[in-house]
Order: sequence, then structure tokens, then C-alpha cells
Amino acid sequence: MTTSPKAPPPGLTVGGYALRARLGEGGMGVVHLGQKPGERPVAIKVLRPHVVGDDEARRRLAREVSSLSRVRSRRIAEIVDADPFGDIPFVATRYVPGLSLHDHVQEEGPLADDDLLWFADCLAEALEAVHDVGVLHRDIKPSNVMMEGRTPILIDFGLARVADDSRITMNGWLLGTPGYLAPEILYGDDATAASDVHAWAATVAYAGTGRAPYGRGPSMAIMDRVRRGEHDLTGLDPDVLELVEDALAPSPEDRPSLDEVRDWLEDLRSPSDVHDEGAPARDHHAAAPVTLPYAALAQEAYAAPTHVGTAAAPPAPVDEPVHWSDDWTAPTDPYDHRPDGPTEYVTDYGPPARERVPTGQRLRRSLTLLALGGVVTGGIVLAPYVSLAVLFVATWLLRSGSLAAASAGNRRDRRGARWYDGLQVLLAAPWHVVAGLGGSVVLLLWSAGIACAVALLCFAASLSMTTSLAAVGGAFAVSAWWGPGAERVRSPVHRLVDPLARRGVPWLLVTLLVAAAGSGLGAAASAQGTSWTPYDGAPFSDVRLPGWL
Repeated sequence: MTTSPKAPPPGLTVGGYALRARLGEGGMGVVHLGQKPGERPVAIKVLRPHVVGDDEARRRLAREVSSLSRVRSRRIAEIVDADPFGDIPFVATRYVPGLSLHDHVQEEGPLADDDLLWFADCLAEALEAVHDVGVLHRDIKPSNVMMEGRTPILIDFGLARVADDSRITMNGWLLGTPGYLAPEILYGDDATAASDVHAWAATVAYAGTGRAPYGRGPSMAIMDRVRRGEHDLTGLDPDVLELVEDALAPSPEDRPSLDEVRDWLEDLRSPSDVHDEGAPARDHHAAAPVTLPYAALAQEAYAAPTHVGTAAAPPAPVDEPVHWSDDWTAPTDPYDHRPDGPTEYVTDYGPPARERVPTGQRLRRSLTLLALGGVVTGGIVLAPYVSLAVLFVATWLLRSGSLAAASAGNRRDRRGARWYDGLQVLLAAPWHVVAGLGGSVVLLLWSAGIACAVALLCFAASLSMTTSLAAVGGAFAVSAWWGPGAERVRSPVHRLVDPLARRGVPWLLVTLLVAAAGSGLGAAASAQGTSWTPYDGAPFSDVRLPGWL
């Protein structure tokens, strides 16, 4: 595959996107950096004439794009637009700035320790999201993984096909990259999910050692080593060595399934990172490929021959299989264009790929949050007004911090990490403090309204002051946790609580201390009464319902 980072002719547009620069090209098409006025840049793969040469081919492309539009993951450069039936058919995906894994390793060296585990888990998470919609990637390799900081983003699904399509061959040519193709594909069998697991392992091995696991040289020699399972993992981190070795097994039946890979990685991950998984085992599941065309620069010199010509001259048959169908539906779902123009495709789409959290860990999280709720309740029983003031300030700061973190994350997603990111967050802090005020007031007023309703019920039931304030404090804590805009409060709290819940002894000590603090506040209120500072007495203390005297 050949790459040439030169700009297209000025004024050239495709599907309303102005083409800014050429990012790369391969047998299936040329990838450009494109942009509509007022919108974010995207990576546009303009498909070659021989790929979509007739109506049947375009219907197949339509089906594939429809299938791929269901893929939802932060770890994938998802499809944001497509036109299989236009004069110039194209597919547009989210633009991922930064280096490919191939270039990242060449410039900064292999990944190690937590960085390697994070990479392996994120790449497996991306692959899982693809398999969940019934497609396979079929071309996982270092040049098809972009690095956003330390996080991999999977791109270029040019060799994919829909799961229920029949096997497609391209005039006997090999589809894929020697050294990252599974042995069964080299023997002429259909790809399965186990084939993608093999490619995942080979890519992780490259990330951790800085070299292709099956070496370099003529394609036939590399493929022969792949068939025999003769890989070189010297220098790979011992934490992932066994897992990668198992995933590179020549027989698909001997490889762990993707679920088992993620479970295995969960046990290896350190509590400082975001994801976890479970425990090792063996099995495999099947699916079929996909086409998230993208700005992938293929650096493997030993790849199967791909000839690049002009847009009018179709290259040789080494190409990416395209699988499509008659039932084209535009990729709407989470990628709708907002009324004001820009399309959000980084932080606003749906929930992230499912997080596997063991039952015990979920229980520990809940107990810690209940203990925090006890502190809120105890504080309101002891000193209602002071506690409300403290809770308002804490909510304001948490919301402001969450807004600042989200803004910094959006900037990083758009243009990658920069050395001045911390300074930019500091300079923008006053604005985020102001921006967080309105939502904090709304959330606290909502919670106070719910608490007042509970207080009236307690008053009607003639409950004691301590019992009533405990009920009011509990209602206030629940309302503030689940009220409008409370996700900005929950997010930073979870960032503290969730890692703690993964560590048994520290979690127990901290939770006991928090629970003791809540109990201490309640005990102090019982012993010395409620303090209504800055006022002298309780509100409405002289009010009595008629007939209750």
C-alpha cells in the first residue's frame, strides 16, 4: 500500500465535504481529510470505480454501511456519513488525529506495564463492539490502530463483511496482511471471531515488542511461519505473554474467546486504570467482517501486493472485500446531525461499551455510596443549614470540575493531547466555575423541594425532630444524587469510589471511616440536639395543626 500526504486540488468537494488533505490510500479507495462548513473534520474514503462498479456492488456497500452504523464504541472511528449511490460514492468516519500504532512505536518505543495492558484491553473492547453487531474486522494490524494519547482507536474496516454474507474471494488474491492474518485464512477457510482474536494478539505483540511477531521478509516466508505458529514474543511483558501466546495458537479452537480475553485482562489490570475484566478460560465465537473505512496508512512493506493507480485506473485485485446488501438505511441512530450544524461523535453517543463489573465490586461501590449518604443525613440532622451550605459548595465544585474535565476530554479527542492542556484547564477554570453555578442551583432547589415534601409528611405524622431530619436528609441525598444534572456530580464521585471498590482492604477501611463519620454526626445530634445556626431555633417551631393541641 502506498501513502502520499499531498493536498487534493483546491475546491474539490465530495458529498458536500471540502477535501483538505490526502491521508492515505489503498486498493479500496483514497482517504481524505474532509470538512463541511462549521463542522468537525472527518476522514472520507472515496471508493474506487472497480469497487462500486455496478448497482449490485452499491447495494452491497449500502448494506455494509447500514450494519456498521450500529457499532457504538469510544474505541472505534465510527461512520458518520455515507453515500453509496452518489456520483462519487464515499464513506466518512470520525477523524482521529495522532499517530498510528506503527508510527507511535517507531517514534516512542514499545508499550509496557500499565500502558500495554490498557492498550490490549481497549483494543479488545473495540473488537467486542464490532462483533456485537455481527461483523468482523478482518484487518487488525498496527497501521489500522490510531493512538489518542495512550488509548487505541480502531480504524479502517476495509476488509470486513456482514456476518450472513457468503465468503467472497477476489480472483484468488490474498485479502489481508501477512503476519496479521490467522492461519485458517491462509489455508483458505472463512474468517471467524477467532481470526480477529489472532490478529488482536499479533497487534498487541507488536505494541509490546516493537516488531512483528512473525518477523519480516518475503510474504511466503511470513505466511509459512504463521501456519506453523512460529512467532517470536521475546521481550513481551510477562503479564500478557501467556494470553498472547494462547491467542496466537494455530488452531482457532485453542484460542481464547474475546470474552475470555477481556476477562483475563481484567485480572491483570491495575486499579489505577478505568476498565477491569474477570478470569481466564477457553472457547471461541464467530461473526463476520466490516468496513469502517478510514485514514489508515499501511506501513507493512511485506503486505500482499497492492497496486495504486489514479482514481480512474483500478488497482490490481489485492483488495478489501466489501459486503453489502439491498436494505440500505442511512446511518442515523447515535450520529444524528444537530440542528445547529455540528455532528457530535466523540462524547455524546450512548453509553460506553459495557463494563464488566463483578457482583462483589458492585456491592462494595453501593456500600460506600450508602456510607456517604449517611454522612449527608447525619450532617443535616446535626446542623441543617450549615450542612446545606457545605453540600451546595461541594456540588458546585464537583459540577465545575466535571465540566472542566469534559471540555478537556473533548479537546483531546478532537486534536490529541498537547503539552499545554493543563494550563488551558487552569485558564478556563473561572468560566467552568460560573457555568457550573446554574446547574448546581437547579439541582439543590430540586432536592430541597423533595426534602420539604418529606418534611411535611413527617410533620403531619408528628414524628420527632431527629427522626424527621433523618428522613429529610436521606431524601435530600437521594434527590441530589439522581436529580436533574446530577450526572455531573455522580461522575467525579464514581472516579473516586470505583477504583477504591476494586481494592478490598483499602475499601473496607475507607468505608468504615465514612460510615463512622455519619454515625458520629447522628450520635452528636442525639446527645446535644440539632444546631440551627445561623438561626436560634427550628423553622415553624410554634406551628401546630388544628386539633393537635
